[in-house]
Amino acid sequence: MSDESPWLVVGLGNPGREYAGNRHNVGFMVADLLASRAGGKFGRAKRAQAEVAEGRLGFGGPKLIMLKPLTYMNLSGAPVVALSQFFKVPVAQVIAVHDELDVPFGQVRAKRGGGEGGHNGLRSMSKSLASKEYARVRFGIGRPPGRQDPADYVLSDFSATERKELDFLVDRAADVVEAIVHEGVEWAQNKYHGV
Repeated sequence: MSDESPWLVVGLGNPGREYAGNRHNVGFMVADLLASRAGGKFGRAKRAQAEVAEGRLGFGGPKLIMLKPLTYMNLSGAPVVALSQFFKVPVAQVIAVHDELDVPFGQVRAKRGGGEGGHNGLRSMSKSLASKEYARVRFGIGRPPGRQDPADYVLSDFSATERKELDFLVDRAADVVEAIVHEGVEWAQNKYHGV
């Protein structure tokens, strides 16, 4: 991986105040935290329907571009590919941060490549990038209770009990992103899986 190329961290979510606290918007929450850690401030991108913040991880550290698509989840891929091309980011240095039904709430997982598990934001990214070989930070939200439709569940807010842990977990997900940038996916898996 090139030290010159920046990393593109894609926080997946939906724009608009009504979605802000949704489980599906945890990618935006992590992107916001990373931007503040890296000294970046989100502004509207000229080249894509997205908000973008740029910064560095530590003094002289790797350059990070945080991206929040404003296209709604199903069309996330278009701004991702536009900005990855503009900033010359190889697919290996793209990280998607997203909610994950198949991981229990309270767990954060890292992986590279693989399927999309029915996640429309990932599906759109894979199609637009013509590759599935980007890294993912999977923020566990668990399965919906009872017979609740998963589509309704992801578009509902975290419960009061979950919100007590949410800041800590968003912080951990941001740590996982930084670990991938500094040490790679495998190292991040060894450090953070099982905690």
